[in-house]
Amino acid sequence: MGTKGKVIKCKAAVAWEANKPLSIEEVEVAPPKAHEVRIQIIATTLCHTDAHMIHPQYEGAFFPVILGHEAAGIVESVGPEVTNFKPGDKVIPLYMPQCGKCKFCLSPHTNFCGKLRNFRNPFDDQKLMEDKSSRFTCKGKPIYHFMGTSTFSQYTVVSDTNLVKVDDDANLERVCLLGCAFSTGYGAVVNVAKVTPGSTCAIFGLGGVGFAAVIGCKLAGASRIIAIDIKSEKFARAKALGATDCLNPGDLDKPIQEVIVEITNGGVDFTFECVGGAKVMRAAMDSITVGGGLCTVIGVNVGDNGLNISAMELLMGRTLTGTSFGGWKGMESVPKLAADYKNKKFNLDALVSHTLPFDKISEAFDLMYQGKSIRTILLF
Repeated sequence: MGTKGKVIKCKAAVAWEANKPLSIEEVEVAPPKAHEVRIQIIATTLCHTDAHMIHPQYEGAFFPVILGHEAAGIVESVGPEVTNFKPGDKVIPLYMPQCGKCKFCLSPHTNFCGKLRNFRNPFDDQKLMEDKSSRFTCKGKPIYHFMGTSTFSQYTVVSDTNLVKVDDDANLERVCLLGCAFSTGYGAVVNVAKVTPGSTCAIFGLGGVGFAAVIGCKLAGASRIIAIDIKSEKFARAKALGATDCLNPGDLDKPIQEVIVEITNGGVDFTFECVGGAKVMRAAMDSITVGGGLCTVIGVNVGDNGLNISAMELLMGRTLTGTSFGGWKGMESVPKLAADYKNKKFNLDALVSHTLPFDKISEAFDLMYQGKSIRTILLF
């Protein structure tokens, strides 16, 4: 390509301030430096994590910033000392880096990496590149990166520890979902909770992550899969993916956790909280059985005040845990997930409700806010 070593001007969606729609702008994307890769983004999606940054109540925000963390693209050029990627490779950016050297990367028990230091606000860790500068400029101003990925730009620059290669025949409009939604929900089931055949499960929230959890529970052999959402129109899709029961809390005359405990004779073995917020976390925790029930928290809500847990709840054999990116170490696991999709182990098409041109990103956010979308694929 003739762009190697040169600044690229391209289209991006810039968040200039909180509580305002993203603005489609022309940005300049600098060439990659040592251990960096510049990617042409082909398909990107959005989730509530992107929306958190522009939420007026989110206290850790920084502006201006290019959001986006769930995408797939093609390597345009590589910086010095990059050995694992070359121009033309199909790739998926990873918001969970993997340096391969730190105590976390060397541990089989976690998918965290020592590059993430601010565990209270992980957004803050990857807002600049390793040299503490940005590769984005707009209207003469430097623009922050987001989660080490910034996929709401036609071209982006990432560290070579935030990237994984997939097969040349990968469908980028689908495997982009492996960058967050599918990997997170599916991994929560198979990696973190380790759902067992014949067990009972309840999934709170039917977005991209929740539907991926339904798929995971079905493939794990769960005998009963209860899907919960306030939008009943999502239930047909949930049942097609393997849900045995669907409940809308708004249609019930008692709290959802009481209903689940009642219909399962004491509570389910596993719950997956895919929404965020203390109320939903409480419901998910209350829905598991004593003597071995496991509640896995996946969702995050802005302004969440946390969850109060009594010692007795835990002493009775209930366990509360959480996960980021489904526990996957991205560099090893994402190519395997892409191969599983190609081999039809699971169907990523089921998570895609809309496909729009990138210019309509504000429409995609509106669909998400209104609960009308599962995942919207944005194409450049």
